Amino acid sequence: MQGKSKIRFEELESTVRTCALRVAGKLLEAKLNEDTSDYHGQAYRCSCGGTAVYRGRRAKTFVTVVGEITLERAYYYCHECGNGFYPRDKELGLTLGFLSPGVEKMVGASAAMVSFEESHKLLQELANVEVETKEIERTAESLGKDIAEDECSYVPVREAVQKTMYLGLDGTGIPMRHEAVEGRVGKQPDGTAKTREVKLVCVWTADSNDKEGNPIRDKGSVSYNAAIESAAYVEKDESPSEFALRVEREARRTGFENAHRQVIIGDGAKWIWALAYELFPHGIQIVDLYHALETVSTVAKKIFGVESELGDQKAQSWRTLLERGAIDEIIGALTAFEEKHPEATTCINYLETNRERMRYPLFRSLGLCVSSGVEEAGCKVAIGTRLKRSGMHWTVEGANAIIALRCNRLSRRDEEYWARRNAA
Repeated sequence: MQGKSKIRFEELESTVRTCALRVAGKLLEAKLNEDTSDYHGQAYRCSCGGTAVYRGRRAKTFVTVVGEITLERAYYYCHECGNGFYPRDKELGLTLGFLSPGVEKMVGASAAMVSFEESHKLLQELANVEVETKEIERTAESLGKDIAEDECSYVPVREAVQKTMYLGLDGTGIPMRHEAVEGRVGKQPDGTAKTREVKLVCVWTADSNDKEGNPIRDKGSVSYNAAIESAAYVEKDESPSEFALRVEREARRTGFENAHRQVIIGDGAKWIWALAYELFPHGIQIVDLYHALETVSTVAKKIFGVESELGDQKAQSWRTLLERGAIDEIIGALTAFEEKHPEATTCINYLETNRERMRYPLFRSLGLCVSSGVEEAGCKVAIGTRLKRSGMHWTVEGANAIIALRCNRLSRRDEEYWARRNAA
């Protein structure tokens, strides 16, 4: 065997794939160019209602899943509106520059999950498709805007998936470009803002149980929808807020609005419960148990000492009381510290305001989740993992586009979107 070189399977695979794609590209190009049915005579009706004139066939190179191909298409120009167009492009779904529908889909799938630069590298390595990073950004944002518009116009009404359904509301800040936060009040030392809040709604079911018999989220049941938009209180404006409309659509799309038992879970943010009353007046409202436990624990340690044994003891004691539903006992203990500790007053107000939402023994007796962590995880999975990475700074428009793209994919609605788009 001496003198014989080893065949590296990986290299052979790569060479064969490259050759196969090149041949497939040539076949696709020839097949499409032999069809001249896109010629509709010397005159063709324009979308403006005027008459467009045939100006010959023009070539353009497109990036497809089998490499670059050059297509010749009939070109028409309308003097009345001043626009030119190619009937073939619309027929083939060539709507976003020079990318084929298949490549657009690849870009959407990859850019929804990783950065634009990473998407560029993945397309190169896994699909042999070359799309520049900037083009990936433009395409992804265009797709995201289209998905957002599609989800506003197409909202199928579903029957409830289960008798009991959960809807979680939360918010998380993402880093923004300077112009997107200019003049806004924020949490920086100088009072300015560097972030904008993305408001998230997620819907899920929890008919499964863990070993202790506690309800847990059903695998694959979570849907996400989010955007940077207003959730203004209903009393300040007679019309529903932008985010209220978004939540309403998601409730209709997932079947939540038809669920026999509607459960809304969130932290203590006022906008959450104002919106819950507005949209689901008969729903069961629950303050996330872990958020509530963290709140009373933090206050206890501030009063008695963060590093002290007494602080730890009081924190544990108040946590136990909270889980038992003994709200009055915690308030009674906090009252003695109001004069010296303003955080005690803040916590008392928090407990009083959310008393009905903290009936944890009752909720558990009804077989309900009192804290799934779905909305907290949603902020990380749907938003943070993609939009809060080092060096990222967003415009409102760009962020909302990528959020729509990502939520659509994570909610397993992307194939439905592409089916509607291809059928249009």
